[in-house]
Amino acid sequence: MELSKSLRTARVVGVVSVVVVLVLLSTNGAESRKHWVFDYFEYSAINCRAHSASLTDFGGVGDGTTSNTKAFQAAIDHLSQFASDGGSQLFVPPGRWLTGSFNLTSHFTLYLHKDAVLLASQDEHEWPVIDPLPSYGRGRDTQGGRYISLIFGTNLTDVVITGENGTIDGQGALWWAKFHKGELKYTRPYLIEIMHSDNVQISSLTLVNSPSWNVHPVYSSNVIIQGLTITAPVTSPNTDGINPDSCTNTRIEDCYIVSGDDCIAVKSGWDEYGIAYGMPTKQLVIRRLTCISPFSATIALGSEMSGGIEDVRAEDILAIDTESGVRIKTAVGRGGYVKDIYVRSMIMKTMKWAFWMTGNYGSHADNNYDPNALPAIQGINYRDMVAENVTMAGRLEDFW
Repeated sequence: MELSKSLRTARVVGVVSVVVVLVLLSTNGAESRKHWVFDYFEYSAINCRAHSASLTDFGGVGDGTTSNTKAFQAAIDHLSQFASDGGSQLFVPPGRWLTGSFNLTSHFTLYLHKDAVLLASQDEHEWPVIDPLPSYGRGRDTQGGRYISLIFGTNLTDVVITGENGTIDGQGALWWAKFHKGELKYTRPYLIEIMHSDNVQISSLTLVNSPSWNVHPVYSSNVIIQGLTITAPVTSPNTDGINPDSCTNTRIEDCYIVSGDDCIAVKSGWDEYGIAYGMPTKQLVIRRLTCISPFSATIALGSEMSGGIEDVRAEDILAIDTESGVRIKTAVGRGGYVKDIYVRSMIMKTMKWAFWMTGNYGSHADNNYDPNALPAIQGINYRDMVAENVTMAGRLEDFW
């Protein structure tokens, strides 16, 4: 990947490569001067794989009741040998494929037929427990570890999860009930989590009823998330749509999200753990997003933002019946920063607040956070925003 930098005028020119806009603002009085620095970063085309196999080649049975966890892992373990020989693809044919968690490999494509449905297992024994993220220090639901995500990968290069809008069904109702009853032993799994990886594409899929977050790229770079349909009941707990977390060069586009929590939540670690880990989310583009989330935000920045969030551009966003358009969530003890955020061409219909900034979000990892660690918020630019049937245009609360 090659980055080239140049100063441009305020007009945004359509280009094939992704444009990342750094908005630098001087906020003296009502006027501000804008200096935009455009960084171009290009993603190489996804190559055709030299080797392929079907899940049925490894004993997969798509009847909706037979566990395919071993079939998935056997197939991926076999195909991993071709990482240095043109890569490989695993094809999931039509059927209902019950499975627990499985791990991906590098130079690999997981491809779902349009009539393929991955059904997340209801058996907790098919969900290994892994350590909490180092930038969080603990699980989000409970102290200690967390159930591994349904589709998981770490330390990968060139991995693609895609299809013809095939479906991944998290069957989350069981997990939501345990959450509400306080019966969780560990933090709920996500549908897709990719860690410490480079050149990642997640596209053309339908994700439904995740136990918790849907898509979570973390500590990764050069990530494309494109053409996803994500749905969950609007009362389901913490079913965030897409959460880029301590990632660099991420593009999220052409997604439709109905969620019980934030449609997009940009993160970078929690309190003293995120400060110590020190990996920001930066160079993030969000565009052509449709969101419905009556109790949360279209785009949230935080609340776990202790490693910093910077250089975010969002445009061409439609929010319907959603609590807030853009929400910045922080708290005493978070530290870090949210800066150089540029949002334009957003249409909001039936909202509580168009813009909401919160400095008292609370929800700490533990009691060891630094009460002197105050987040810095600067360089926030909203323009060309249209709001209809909005209770309040802006809400700013408990900043220092």
